[in-house]
Amino acid sequence: MTTATPGDGPVPPMAPSGGTPIRVLLADDQPLLRTGFKMVLGAETDLNIVGEAGNGAEAVDLARRLLPDVVLMDIRMPRLDGVAATRQIIEAKLPVRVLILTTFDLDEYVVGALRAGASGFLAKDVPAEDLVAAIRTVAAGEAVVAPRILKRLLDRFALVLPDPSAQPPRGLDALTEREREVLVQLARGLSNAEIARELSVSETTVKTHVGHVLTKLGLRDRVQAVVLAYETGLVRPGR
Repeated sequence: MTTATPGDGPVPPMAPSGGTPIRVLLADDQPLLRTGFKMVLGAETDLNIVGEAGNGAEAVDLARRLLPDVVLMDIRMPRLDGVAATRQIIEAKLPVRVLILTTFDLDEYVVGALRAGASGFLAKDVPAEDLVAAIRTVAAGEAVVAPRILKRLLDRFALVLPDPSAQPPRGLDALTEREREVLVQLARGLSNAEIARELSVSETTVKTHVGHVLTKLGLRDRVQAVVLAYETGLVRPGR
């Protein structure tokens, strides 16, 4: 399992010729932005816009009815915000993954969105090619997060994170020492290849350890693993 970071590393492959396009639902309360997204995504042969929602409640309804592969979700919308809409989609156990877009001044929503089950979090000013790559990555079952967004959030709330010396990290006792080391490197934002170099092991070994970490901790993807590492105090901002 690998992590794709916008602008960093290989772009996930496009759907093969004749393959099923990735079905995308756009959820944003600004029609002009939805039009812009349609222009960017519509140019890609492996992406298919199946619907548009102007608010969170509509996004949940369309996700239930259309079952898109990926919902491109705005964070701040009327009737139901992007975090609440994401939570309802995930709790309904729909075969749908959510990629959240927001402006930089809303990064306090990051943890809430990831806790709700979002598979990615990007700034709205992300380059078009990175947005396309992120959608492909999320559709493939992986996670995407802009490292600078997560770093800003974690730095901002460093004081409310638990002190690792006060109590042992909850749930992490199920991990082996090596798996804990891998989790620490994940929290630093390293790719599998970078972790392999850091720990002097093969990339295949790293993938195996990452899979064990996710399974033992009951996590959906690497993004949730990063959040957990900070929440438990295993890793703290600036360390």
